[in-house]
Amino acid sequence: MRSVKVGRPREHKEATRAALRAAAERLIADGGVSAFSVRAVAREVGTTTRAVYSLFGSTHGLLVDALAQTAFDFLADGIGQIVETDQEVEDLLQVGVVFRRLVLEHPAVYRIAFQRVVPGFRAGPELTAARQRAWSALLRKIERLRPSGALGGKSAAEAAIQFNAMMEGLANAELRGSVLRLLPEGQEERSWREALLTVIRGFAVAGTQPSSAEASDSSATTAR
Repeated sequence: MRSVKVGRPREHKEATRAALRAAAERLIADGGVSAFSVRAVAREVGTTTRAVYSLFGSTHGLLVDALAQTAFDFLADGIGQIVETDQEVEDLLQVGVVFRRLVLEHPAVYRIAFQRVVPGFRAGPELTAARQRAWSALLRKIERLRPSGALGGKSAAEAAIQFNAMMEGLANAELRGSVLRLLPEGQEERSWREALLTVIRGFAVAGTQPSSAEASDSSATTAR
C-alpha cells in the first residue's frame, strides 16, 4: 500500500489525484479491467473511496476519463516537445516514437483510450479536450509537410487520419507480444519507422493519382 504525504490542500489534492491514476493503471496492467474497483484503488493509495469519488466523480470518471486523458496528455506533451528541424519528415516520424512510447510504457492506459476495453465508454469534456490537444499537435506536424509538396493534394486532416491509423495498427500488432507475433522480434522500432515512412511517402503519390471517378471518366472518354 502506498500512502500520499499530506501537504498544502491544493498540492495534496493533485498528488492524490496522480497517485490514484497511477494505482488504477497498475491494477489494470496487472489484472485487466476486472481487477479494477474504487475500493482497490483507494486501498492501494492508502486513502478512502470517498476521496476517489470527490476527485473523479464516479467509477467511470477514474477508470475512463482520467486514465484515457492520461494517454492523450502524454501524446500532446510528447509531440509538443519534439524539437522541430528543417527535416519535416523526420520530425513527423518522431510522433511515431512518442506514440510507441505510450504503448510500451503505459499499455493499460493505451488500451482504455484506443481499444475501448471498458464497456459503456463515454468521453467527458476534459477527456475530449485532451484528445483535441493531441490531435491538434499531430495536425501541426503534418501541415509542415505542405510547403515541400509532400502532402500532395491531401488535407492535413486526411493525412493525419491515415498516419494515426497506421500508428494504432502498429501498436496493436506490437501489443500481441509473442502471441501470433506480427512484427519481427527485435525489429519492432524499424518496422514502425518503415511503415510510417511508407504512409508519408504515399501522401504525395496519392495526390498525383486520379481519383476512381476521374479514372472512370477518362476511360469512358477514351472509349468514345
